[in-house]
Amino acid sequence: MSVSMSLLAMLDERPMYGLELKNVFEESTGGVWPLNVGQVYTTISRLERDGLVTLAEETDGQKLYEITDAGRNEVAVWFRQPSRGAAATRDEIVIKLSLAVLKPTIDVTTVIQSERKALLQELQQYTRLKTDPPTGNDLSWEILLDSIIFKIEARVRWLDTCETRIARSNRPELRHTAQPEESEVHT
Repeated sequence: MSVSMSLLAMLDERPMYGLELKNVFEESTGGVWPLNVGQVYTTISRLERDGLVTLAEETDGQKLYEITDAGRNEVAVWFRQPSRGAAATRDEIVIKLSLAVLKPTIDVTTVIQSERKALLQELQQYTRLKTDPPTGNDLSWEILLDSIIFKIEARVRWLDTCETRIARSNRPELRHTAQPEESEVHT
């Protein structure tokens, strides 16, 4: 996600203070993506350096920022272009599984089951949010929540595919029978 472009898009609506940008950003994401106020000011400084944002007013140390014409053009281009990274390969879980299949001491099935369990717990949390939305629920929150849920569901399906691929592989050392976790063992 491009924080800089998000801040620019918000400034395209109206001039805002740094803390206000942080709060509007978090409201628009339902608090799912918390934003550090330091990151806001660092990003605003870069945008100002690049001529996309300008300081409109400063009163009692409070800085009001506004978008420039160049910034408006940048936002317009951003909204027209498709997002990048949907097929990102620098993904921790992908790298973890890719390396796990190379290590004979790692039970890849256990790694997959652990990742799936965590994803399913996360999926339950986000699904609950659909029935109990945060205050000020709006269309942007619903779109964000659906995106998160669909990505988690896709990741679970991908793990299922990995598990099937490993089971069908000609590498018996990868086809371990996972031991139940201690909390799952019934005596």
